[in-house]
Amino acid sequence: MDMESLMAQASELQSKVADAQERLESMRVKGLASGGACIIDMSGKYDIISVTINPKLLNEGVSAVEDAVLNAMRDAKAKADKLIDDVMSDATAGMPLPK
Repeated sequence: MDMESLMAQASELQSKVADAQERLESMRVKGLASGGACIIDMSGKYDIISVTINPKLLNEGVSAVEDAVLNAMRDAKAKADKLIDDVMSDATAGMPLPK
C-alpha cells in the first residue's frame, strides 16, 4: 500500500469518527432503577441531561434514593457504552485498522 493511499484512508477514518462523535452528542439513553422510579437521561458522550425521581421513592429514605440514583447511573452508562460501541463500529466498518 502506498503512502498516499494510506493517508487518504486515515483522513477518511478521521472524518467518519468525527461525524460519529457529533452524532453521539445528540443521541440519548435512559438509565432506569427501582422499577422506573429513578431515571437518568444521558447523552452518548456521558453528559447527564436530566434526573427524574418519582416522589414516592423519597418516602423510602435517603439510602433508597441514593441506591436508585447510583443504579440508574450505572444502567445509563452501560447503555451509553453499547451505543458508543455500535456507532463507532459503524463508523469504522470496512476500514483496515492497525492491530
